[in-house]
Amino acid sequence: MSTDKQTILVVGGGGREHALAWKLAQSPRAGSVLVAPGNAGTATEAGVRNVDVGAEDLPGLVRLCADEAVDLVVVGPEAPLAAGLVDRLEEAGVRVFGPRQAAAELEASKAFTKDFLARHQVPTAAYGNFDDAATALQFLTNMAPPYVIKADGLAAGKGVVVTEDYAEAEAAVRDMLSGNRFGAAGARVVIEEFLPGEEASFIAVVDGETLLPLASSQDHKRVGDGDSGPNTGGMGAYSPAPVLDDALQARVMDEIMRPVVRGLAAEGRRFRGFLYCGLMIAPDGTPKVVEFNVRLGDPETQPILMRLESDLLSLLEAAVDGELEAQTLRWTEQSCVGVVLAAEHYPASPAKGDVISGLETDLGPQTKVFHAGTRADGDTVLTAGGRVLCACGLGDTLAQAQERAYVAADAISFRGMHCRRDIGSRGLNRD
Repeated sequence: MSTDKQTILVVGGGGREHALAWKLAQSPRAGSVLVAPGNAGTATEAGVRNVDVGAEDLPGLVRLCADEAVDLVVVGPEAPLAAGLVDRLEEAGVRVFGPRQAAAELEASKAFTKDFLARHQVPTAAYGNFDDAATALQFLTNMAPPYVIKADGLAAGKGVVVTEDYAEAEAAVRDMLSGNRFGAAGARVVIEEFLPGEEASFIAVVDGETLLPLASSQDHKRVGDGDSGPNTGGMGAYSPAPVLDDALQARVMDEIMRPVVRGLAAEGRRFRGFLYCGLMIAPDGTPKVVEFNVRLGDPETQPILMRLESDLLSLLEAAVDGELEAQTLRWTEQSCVGVVLAAEHYPASPAKGDVISGLETDLGPQTKVFHAGTRADGDTVLTAGGRVLCACGLGDTLAQAQERAYVAADAISFRGMHCRRDIGSRGLNRD
């Protein structure tokens, strides 16, 4: 590991990438942190600079690494991973943290993942994969509600329909397979058994063999309070998640995470990167896989990195070098809650271009507002996506963290802004 100041490139422009750039810039070994393309938040972050190259412009990103003499690339979103960005960078001799294209199929295709989990006897919901509507609907008639229908490919966290209504489930299947709803992502669908229980997010850093778990977290997927309304990319998260106690975390590592990493290696898809497992914890405590992502979750990243006391740059370099075994992580004992501030009409057709007020409010070191769907227009910051900001608060208790997050959220306003008011409530109810 070099002791020189490092030039780091973070690929992406959302809340996860803002949090990554913010944390990487804190490393004593970070020289400059570039973000491609970044957002209005990363543009004003100390030690961070935006670069006008798109996250899916693979040739442009390879050229950028050469032009800026980049020492390490950290890939944030799933689309460039699925497109093979890591393979292209490695071919160009660039050090990069993230999975190659073959390993990224674990997120890029839900059908592949379900079949992979079945091959390796990893616990998950019963399912069927279909590319024609007639066969899919025949399978659907034998399922009990609630019905779970998933677009096979990448759909920005929104390619899942969960409904008690058979007619709505049937319409979702037809809509996906006809290509109307999610385009190529829905050319194949997965129909799953509904898993009751409590969801949790389990994320580990992986160097190909060794796994080092990050702090536990829990996401809130549905748009409305009390888990009502349609699924979204995530309306908020908190860390740690009481549902994932030490015994359950050990069980997830033994029954799910390690078998998946071993299975990928055995199939020639050696995994290096952030491995995210969306879990459903059954009432009897049994963990089952809901989904896998091959990158950090958003908005889980923001509360997790707020709690991380270790040097993130050193951790990721150790993973690239295959030296995770020697690493340990330090976490603050404080809790963190992150509340997503969403645009009007999100998740269906979010409004863009609205002026954001209140971002200059200083609420102290226990709060941080990460940008996601924002862009700068001179000195004005405008909305530019569905999930616009993530207001985070640290606290000695989960209740205090929640209070601080909502104080930060309430200091901000833009037309049509909405957020859930119950982020962290599952943890509070459990306590």
